Formats: sequence, structure tokens, C-alpha cells
Amino acid sequence: QVQLVESGGGLVQPGGSLRLSCAASGVIYNIGAMAWYRQSPGKQRELVAIITGGSSTNYADSVKGRFTISRDNAKNTVYLQMNSLKPEDTAVYYCNAEIYSRGRWSDYWGQGTQVTVSS
Repeated sequence: QVQLVESGGGLVQPGGSLRLSCAASGVIYNIGAMAWYRQSPGKQRELVAIITGGSSTNYADSVKGRFTISRDNAKNTVYLQMNSLKPEDTAVYYCNAEIYSRGRWSDYWGQGTQVTVSS
């Protein structure tokens, strides 16, 4: 059974930084794209950043220049470095990954980690 476990969320002041991690575990033969999404109360879940299996990246306009997504394939882990955080970045952040396990590709989600940006 494949699981994604996020860590690194918390409370930070505006202008501060946080680093989120998401580790995949279980019977994994390959991982394709990995991504971070976020959802604020009353809003739809939105894509924050994505990194392909070949390490190409793409970002939401609202986080370009402030957030960096990266991955460590040896550890089956994806990271999100968040700098210059703003109150509007407050949300639950979810990890997502395309994983090949037990003969097929499937989409997996983490349980979410809360990020709160407030003074």
C-alpha cells in the first residue's frame, strides 16, 4: 500500500520561510510527476507547483519567485521551499504524486499539512 506523508507545516510570520516535505512509501516501482496543492477555507484546491519525472518545474503565478519545488528520487521525496511568505499563503498544503505500483499508475494524495502565515 502506497502512502504519502507530509511534514514541515506550521505557523510563521509574514516574510518568513518554511520547507515542506512529502515522502512516499510502500511498494513503489516508479514515480512520475509530483506536486503540491493548497486549499484555503471556502476556496477550491489549487495547484501550487509541479515537478515532472525529468525534473521540469512549473509554478502558480502567485508563488513564482518565492517557492521552489524539488525532489530526491533516491528518497521518494518531494520538497517545497517557501520563502517570503504572505498571509494569503495560509492554507492546508497537500502533496500529490503519480506512482507506479503493483502493475499500474495511480494518483496518490497526502493527508495535508497546515501552513499559517500570521503576525
